[in-house]
Formats: sequence, structure tokens, C-alpha cells
Amino acid sequence: MATQDITIPDIGDFDSVEVIEVLIAEGDEVAVDDSLITLESDKATMEIPAPASGRIESLTVKVGDKVAEGDVIGQMSADEASDNDAADTSDAPDSAAEPPQKEAAPSKAETPAEAPSPAASTPATTSVDQAAQVARKPVNAQSMGAKSHASPSVRAFARKLGVDLGQVTGTGPKGRVVQPDVEGFIKSAMQGQSAGATGAGIPPVPEVDFSQFGETTTEELGRIKKLSGKFLQTSWLNVPHVTQFDETDITDMDAFRKDMKPQAEKAGVKLTPLVFVMKAVVKALQDFPSFNASLSADGQSVIKKHYYNIGVAVDTPNGLVVPVVRDVDQKGIFELSEELMTLSTKARDGKLSPKDMSGGCFSISSLGGIGGTQFTPIVNAPEVAIMGLSKAKMQPVWNGSEFEPRLIMPFSVSYDHRAIDGAEGVRFTTTVGQYLSDLRQLIL
Repeated sequence: MATQDITIPDIGDFDSVEVIEVLIAEGDEVAVDDSLITLESDKATMEIPAPASGRIESLTVKVGDKVAEGDVIGQMSADEASDNDAADTSDAPDSAAEPPQKEAAPSKAETPAEAPSPAASTPATTSVDQAAQVARKPVNAQSMGAKSHASPSVRAFARKLGVDLGQVTGTGPKGRVVQPDVEGFIKSAMQGQSAGATGAGIPPVPEVDFSQFGETTTEELGRIKKLSGKFLQTSWLNVPHVTQFDETDITDMDAFRKDMKPQAEKAGVKLTPLVFVMKAVVKALQDFPSFNASLSADGQSVIKKHYYNIGVAVDTPNGLVVPVVRDVDQKGIFELSEELMTLSTKARDGKLSPKDMSGGCFSISSLGGIGGTQFTPIVNAPEVAIMGLSKAKMQPVWNGSEFEPRLIMPFSVSYDHRAIDGAEGVRFTTTVGQYLSDLRQLIL
């Protein structure tokens, strides 16, 4: 074996190209034309091949270095056969009588039909198409100091689909990422599997040292916020959300609620608008069964439920929790009020059991007691829809002859677009609004 320098071959009109991947390490055995490093200019990505078969003795470049044609990037002990081949190539005169492998080198006006032949003087590709030709060759290399280990064509494929190659496990030689690895990663992400990804390929928010701008303190999130935050992120990433905004006239409903207040107090309950909303929602769920459903795990079927359990978001000192009121269709206004009071107290005391928070069909998040006009609630998967209630206020409404004050409540419904289409979404919100504006319809 003879020791020889590893140099950068002809890389076209580039005089300073950045090293973006180092694919081998000292001591590695390589075959002729195995990729050693990957360069990237503003026009193309190119791999530098091994000039011969043998063992890498030293390597003098790292990711981020810039190189040019003729630069020495290391040394290798070349096998005897490969060394002779290299000598034959280097001794060849620069004339029309060059060996056949010289003829494989592409000119500036031509693109080769096949990958360059294994020769020490084979120039690196200078276009994306030519880089793809090099990528078709089998690679036997090991990543060192690079975030990913893949050919230019696979890197381009991953960039097009927004996949971070650093999150993909390579199954090629020495851990190299190949196209099926990228495809499998995307498939896993679409099926809701983690596959080591942050947000299915979405780049993470950069970490910032905020103390450089002023004084800071750090407080750990509470247990409930940690649990609900992870769940909400999963739901947001997996459910294609659509939110329908609407408003309804609850003047008559609120007048009825106030009329019933003395009876409610005798029964020991507090009568709130929320219980009327729950009854109106259940009636609408019976009219639109697609909202009282869940998608199967494979997303190919809809599981429709024939019971009506409503989750109600409760604000507690430790975070938001969603206890479930069961069989709302079978309970009266006073009974629902009493159950809501009990669950709300348990929620604020941190005494809700897993059973208290399971089995929901549809959720309601009410911010009307705080304020706001409209908001977009996140679907409480595996449910397919959630309602958000905002603060009602008096507004002038034209009755045909004059304006009169009416109590108008804005609300919204977010839903899973895989299970519910837009037309059905607006029909649902319109129906809920009609029931709330005229409670008599609930008994029809």
C-alpha cells in the first residue's frame, strides 16, 4: 500500500466551497468513488469521491471549512491495484488520447448520461442533476460531525418535504439516510407516532438566553399544565382544525333563567347560562351525529356515539381541566346545575378522578364570565368538535321597524375537518344558535 494525498478535484468555477458533511473518519476503509465529504455552493451540492480504495490515514477538514480545487484534505493508504490505477490516470497526457474514464468527465455544455467512472481525476458534479447522478452510487461512509448523513438527492428530497434529516434514522451502509428512510419518517409522523421528531419535522423554537436583556426568573410549569400542554400540542398537530364563528340572541333564554332563579335557590343550585347551552348542544348533536363521534385509529372510519357526555372546561389555580357530565340528554336543568357545581368544586380542590374526566363526546369552554369576543378552542381529541363561549353583551338589533336592545352571545365551534365538512359545520352552529334563541324548540 502507498500513501497518497486526498485532494479536491475539479469542482467547476468555484474557488471556495463550504464543507457541509464529513462522511468518513480516520481509520475507515473506503472503496474507490466512495463519498468522502459533501460540499455545497450557492448553486449545487456535490460529493467528493475517494480517489482509490484503501484506508483513511488522516483528515484535515471539518464541517464549515471552505475548500477549492487542489486543496489537500487528508491522506490515505491506497490499495496496490487502486494505486496503479491512480498512477495510470495521473500519468495520462492532456490530449485526445486520454483514457476512456477521462471522457466521462462532463463538459460545461453537457450533462453525462451515466454516473462518472471510478477515476482519481473524475470532477465533482456542478449541478443538482449531476449531483443526483453521483448520489446513485453505493456509499460506504460514516458521519462525523455532521447533523445528517445522506446523499445530495436525498437531502434535496428531505428539504422539499420539510423533513429535518437530523431526526431520521438511516438504514443505509454505516447509518446513511436513504430515501425510504425519509418516506418512512413522514409516514410515522402522519400516523401520529413520535419517531423522534419535534412536531413532525417542524423545527423547534430557538433557545434564547433572556437574561442578556435583563433580570429573569424561572418557574416550573405545574403538573396539570405539563400534561395538558403535551396533549394540546398533539391534538393541534394531528387534527386539521377549522373554526366556525357565530352569535346568538339569548335575551329570552336569560330572562327565563332569571325567572327560574328563586326556584333554583330553593333547590340549592346556581342556575347559569352554561346548562342551557349544554341542553342546546345535545339537541344539535342528535341532529348532527357526525359531531358526536370519533375517528378510528387508522382514520378510515367514524365511530358514532349514542350517548351524550359533555366535557366542561374548568379554570383552576393549577391549570385547565375538563370534567365530564354524563348523560346530559337524560337530565334536567337543576340536576345538571347541581352536577356542574360538584365537579367544579372537585376540580378546584384537585380531587377529580380519571373517571370524572373520561368518556366525553363534545367539550365546551366558556370564557363568558371573564370577557373577550371570540376565540379558537383546540379540539379535545379523540373528540371531533369543541365549543367556545364568549361574553354576551347588549346590542341594538333591528326588528323590522326599530332597533331594540338584545343580549347577543358570540360563540365558536372548532372541528376536525376529516370528520366534518364546512357546510355541516355552519349548519351545526346555526342550529345551536336557534335552540338558544328559542328554548321552546328543545322540546320538539
